[in-house]
Amino acid sequence: MVTTRRVLVTGLGATSPLGGDVASTWQGLLDGRSGVTQLTDEWAEGLETRIAGTVAVEPTEQLERVRARRLDRSGQFAVVAANEAWADAGLAVEAGADPLVDTERLAVAMASGIGGVTTLLSNYDALLQKGPRRVSPLSIPMLMPNGPAAAVGLTIGARAGVHTPVSACASGNESIALGIDLIRLGRADVVVVGGTEAAIHALPLAAFSRMMALSKRNDDPAAASRPWDAGRDGFVMGEGGAALVLESEEHARARGAKVYAEAAGAAITADSHDIAQPDPEGLGATRAMRRALVEGGLTPADIVHINAHATSTPQGDVAEARAIRQALESAVDRVVVTSTKSMTGHLLGAAGALESVATVLALHHRKVPPTINLDDPEDVGLDLADKVRDLPAGDAAALNNSFGFGGHNVAIAFRTV
Repeated sequence: MVTTRRVLVTGLGATSPLGGDVASTWQGLLDGRSGVTQLTDEWAEGLETRIAGTVAVEPTEQLERVRARRLDRSGQFAVVAANEAWADAGLAVEAGADPLVDTERLAVAMASGIGGVTTLLSNYDALLQKGPRRVSPLSIPMLMPNGPAAAVGLTIGARAGVHTPVSACASGNESIALGIDLIRLGRADVVVVGGTEAAIHALPLAAFSRMMALSKRNDDPAAASRPWDAGRDGFVMGEGGAALVLESEEHARARGAKVYAEAAGAAITADSHDIAQPDPEGLGATRAMRRALVEGGLTPADIVHINAHATSTPQGDVAEARAIRQALESAVDRVVVTSTKSMTGHLLGAAGALESVATVLALHHRKVPPTINLDDPEDVGLDLADKVRDLPAGDAAALNNSFGFGGHNVAIAFRTV
């Protein structure tokens, strides 16, 4: 039975191109610092795009060596982020060790858009070059898309379910929507949600480049991701992971948890327009935002901030701006909009989770990070933050948007508590 249980955010975790944890990532966002750099690896030579947002801290520096070797890079990011979020929530990072959480009421929803692609490709190379006996016996659990979610579930001892939403660049936000549903349906009291991606490799970069989706500003990587700027020429691939601990209000209050925000509402829609291009009218995105508001008991007038999907592509940024105007109508003039992808690049399946962390912190600290590289902004009818902006005091709400290839649209509404 669906309940009206309030869902609270009690823990945050991240590893990103700006920092190896939430604090350093958040500070990097407020500083307006780009995490995009040139790729100097030999395998990147000859690629049309030779820039990306690689993580600031290698996960092998944050995980025990044997544990790290048994995980794909995407799984490493997921465990690093989930460990931080779990500890931030005041819980013990050992499977089933915390008496405050019933593991049969504990779930995981950790998304990935592509999964363990580097494990797949490296083991295929080993197969071709050295034969089948050189393929790792850990290949399958490392490359399967649900590997990161399973790793997180094993780490914290989750027994209410371990899930892996796969909806391209909307995956991270879809995991949050699923976590909200699990708590409201009464299937869990606590859910660790998030997303992870580790696809900075020659094949994905070449494939996205052949689609004309990536920026080719190789000589100026820090300026390559430039949402809404007239000079944008595509997105920049990023990597990393982010996690949030969601709890029912009853559970969080009973254990005296600190609370960042309420995960008030979520909505998922589909464009049914094109496999790669967004609906130019932004109708699916508009419906997602409107439904998230309704589910959260909110109106457009309650929204003070939007962390937009805005990836720095010519068509996508404009379509989303149209959708935001349609969803919020006359209230749009009082909403501060930003795209943190201008600094982190696009983390694909992890993007929504990382940007939800940023949205929660924007509400919590009443500060909106800037969109950098807005040298020649298009007139899209939005109040775009080109510097840190303060949010008003009092009750307020914010939206985080994620859209993905296949026409996936997910909007999450967060509210102050």
